[in-house]
Amino acid sequence: MRIAREGWPFILAFWALLAGLVLLHWWWAAAVWALVCLWVVAFFRDPVRSGPRGPRYVIAPADGLVVSIVDVEEPSFLHGKARRVAIFMNVFNVHVNRYPADGIVAYRHYNPGRFLNAADEKASLENEQSSIGLDTPNGRLLVRQIAGLIARRIVTDHDRGATVHQGDRLGLIRFGSRVDLFLPLAATVRVRVGEKTTAGTTVVAEWT
Repeated sequence: MRIAREGWPFILAFWALLAGLVLLHWWWAAAVWALVCLWVVAFFRDPVRSGPRGPRYVIAPADGLVVSIVDVEEPSFLHGKARRVAIFMNVFNVHVNRYPADGIVAYRHYNPGRFLNAADEKASLENEQSSIGLDTPNGRLLVRQIAGLIARRIVTDHDRGATVHQGDRLGLIRFGSRVDLFLPLAATVRVRVGEKTTAGTTVVAEWT
């Protein structure tokens, strides 16, 4: 199983503590902690993903649950009306985020903020977040990584000017969070609220 590079310090620290509990013969504590160690490994898994590819498709940037699909104003990059698809990631989801389309990173902005429940509507405005704007062959897309109650670290891999590819790694959010995808109204959304998505695999929208 492939592991995200950010996970190794946590994995090694957790398993070192498990070894200490075993050496002390604290068997019950070691048994409980072993489950936590397995969860940490699972949390940082980075599976290879495949699925529909091509300029027609907009692919899910995150594993999780679609919690809202609404029309909003997006003034920072799309500069107007946009359709926002919000995907909530719980602590059992894969937390590696992926690019929804081929393109060039034309916008990047980090905004420090609060750590509200990521499923809340106001989290998109008030929580700590990192936004990546893509110029794609069919139009502009914005991906926003949003920290949640437990998340305290957002990783975004690429700077402005980078050429990126559909399904490649965009970054990672540690320990429960949300990813919002902002689409031009010309794109047709193919998911619905309550549907689960798989990053790099699920078709979220198509260009019309």
